[in-house]
Amino acid sequence: MSIKSFAARIFARRVARKTTKWANRPIETQNIVFKKLIGAASQTLFGKDHGFSEIHTHQDFVKNVPIRDYEELKGYVEKVVSGDSDILWPGKPIYFAKTSGTTSGAKYIPITKMSIKQQVEASRNAILNYINETGNVDFVDGKMIFLQGSPELDEKNGVKLGRLSGISAHYVPNYLQKNRLPSWETNCIEDWETKVNAIVDETINENMTVIAGIPSWVQMYFEKLSAKGNQKVGELFKSFQLFIYGGVNYEPYRAKFEHLIGRKVDSIELFPASEGFFAYQDSQTEKGMLLLLNSGIFYEFVKADEFFTEDRKRLTLKDVEIGVNYVMIISTNAGLWAYNLGDTVQFISLKPFKIVVSGRIKHFISAFGEHVIAKEVEEAMQKAISETDARINEFTVAPQISPKDDELPYHQWLVEFERLPTDMERFIQLLDSSLQEQNSYYFDLIDGKILQTLKVLPIKIGGFQEYMSSIGKLGGQNKVQRLSNNRKVADTLSEFAKDD
Repeated sequence: MSIKSFAARIFARRVARKTTKWANRPIETQNIVFKKLIGAASQTLFGKDHGFSEIHTHQDFVKNVPIRDYEELKGYVEKVVSGDSDILWPGKPIYFAKTSGTTSGAKYIPITKMSIKQQVEASRNAILNYINETGNVDFVDGKMIFLQGSPELDEKNGVKLGRLSGISAHYVPNYLQKNRLPSWETNCIEDWETKVNAIVDETINENMTVIAGIPSWVQMYFEKLSAKGNQKVGELFKSFQLFIYGGVNYEPYRAKFEHLIGRKVDSIELFPASEGFFAYQDSQTEKGMLLLLNSGIFYEFVKADEFFTEDRKRLTLKDVEIGVNYVMIISTNAGLWAYNLGDTVQFISLKPFKIVVSGRIKHFISAFGEHVIAKEVEEAMQKAISETDARINEFTVAPQISPKDDELPYHQWLVEFERLPTDMERFIQLLDSSLQEQNSYYFDLIDGKILQTLKVLPIKIGGFQEYMSSIGKLGGQNKVQRLSNNRKVADTLSEFAKDD
């Protein structure tokens, strides 16, 4: 055992003890975080505008601070971006994470010295937790790759500006720098396909042990690796042991990855965003991610089916239930207050508090009142893959409200198959029955002959990548929208349908 792996094992035990300590005192831990956040920001412009000096309880906070999304918080953010101090958080942020906006172009998410420190610690602790649980530590001596955006940063009024993954690249510990690939020069390539080709060239002959990134883009890397090396990824990288991912559900990709790799490897799911690092997978034998309660973030939850009502209730951890779809609301040490992240989660454990990401509050299908969410379509796809010989690369779902020839409406699944199922009808039946089992509203619509059974439109190989390229979102942190309540994505993707 090397000195590095020996030290990692000791450090992992220490971190695991600290994690267990706060995880066993969840309500107390969150109350401490809440009081520290309110106290620290009481003299900021936002704090003064919202009476932070008078806030002592969560009820006070709910009364004084409404839920906002980025657009509603934008007035304060613009003051921060213009260079003003003490607006949302004391002083100035040290970074802006630039992300795609919805109605007003780019969004600038402030990142403070405290918040980036805890983001880095969370990603580190996810790996250390894995080491402590499994005893597997040899991978720390091999090469590691993190598929991410360019680390080159711009500057805006004295504050560094870039993508979150590019900002994070500046915080790789010194002891991992020699292990880390790709090179700085390759990581700075902007064009995604050019970048992936360069990464393949740099890594194909290396001892890769850890690979991390959004599954859809890691898949592209694996495909290019296999084509160039004429071998499975697991044969090219005989010591490859751990895949770290976030951003999308891995399960629909798992069968394809195991085919590309040629064997199973352990994986760790992360839940990071520009706004904070919220959870990570803490067990190789149990589902879900441990909600991080001691990382400068105070959480509130609103039931998703109540979110757009006037009397929606803002719950804290002590009031949440297992299996309910919640919109997650955050207040952070980067100055985001009662902030609607847009993600929905479900709790699968309350001791400790563990979650799964169920989708986006704006990404659902409810054209007929069914309110189908991402978690449901992903579980349906996983069932269909596991019980047939199909393998998929990517998929999305949209309603077809006005089909031709007076047909009943239906849900259309646009699927890029790496291997078509031998029995497509059975594949469709498995998708549809799984969705009916999970969603009683969808069942009622099918049973009542309001909707007909879903239909699958096969997309040609590479079609999703061509689509993402056509809208300028190929690679990096960009993800395919899993489902939508309109035809905008589906109609464009239909142009990449597989020829019969």
